[in-house]
Amino acid sequence: MTRLIRVELLKLRTTRLTYGLLGTAAALTAVFAVIEAARAGSGNGIGPLSTTSGLVAVITAAVWSLVLATVMGVTVSSGEFRHATATLTYLATPRRGRVLTAKVVAGACAGAVFGLVGYVIALGVGLIFVAARGYHVAIGDATLIRYGLGHIVAAGLLAAVGVGLGSLIRSQLAGVISVFVWTIVIESVLGSLFTSIRPYLPYTAASTLSGAPLGGSAFGPAHDLAGGSPLPFAAAAALLAGLAVVFCAAAARTTVVRDVT
Repeated sequence: MTRLIRVELLKLRTTRLTYGLLGTAAALTAVFAVIEAARAGSGNGIGPLSTTSGLVAVITAAVWSLVLATVMGVTVSSGEFRHATATLTYLATPRRGRVLTAKVVAGACAGAVFGLVGYVIALGVGLIFVAARGYHVAIGDATLIRYGLGHIVAAGLLAAVGVGLGSLIRSQLAGVISVFVWTIVIESVLGSLFTSIRPYLPYTAASTLSGAPLGGSAFGPAHDLAGGSPLPFAAAAALLAGLAVVFCAAAARTTVVRDVT
């Protein structure tokens, strides 16, 4: 199994798409963090950077790394079918369940890197603006470390979810579109209509893991909508891990065992 994981990690390190997605996540995080920092304290609903809420608004710009970590996870598994390399992979390792497990582990590791990079960039932007305006950092070191750990765990687990989704539907395009439609459209609609289920929606749970208030990182009508409380850290992580297990188990019993065409 260790050899298989190392092979999957090697694929990720030598694939340009991985770096393209990471670079996109970094760029989006930097842009949105700068925008939020510049707007902080100007009477638009974002508190000044001298407050906890204002600094958190900047830090949570790193949620773009969560979305793109999920996309990366989808490409880890579906890319084998898009580029017709699945046949060689399964010939080298006939036990396909082991291949899927290795992809999940490798995808989660790469996803964690996405989360770390996004957090470092967003936090760096926030601290630069705080220092430039002569404020004290309103969030303690322990909380900042907890937010960083949350970004890493959330991105890693979402990447594992993406691997399961990509294995289940096989189509890379359909998988990527599904990720964006779910995070940007469906969760926003569901979260605005049924506030009681918001903490249990995958992207929302992941964003609260990274320190965002409930709805703070939502898109559309669910953004900053009042109502409900976020799941505890362990519960949110367990929810995402459970979703990854469900997707992977479904794929292992259906699409993974099918003939490769």
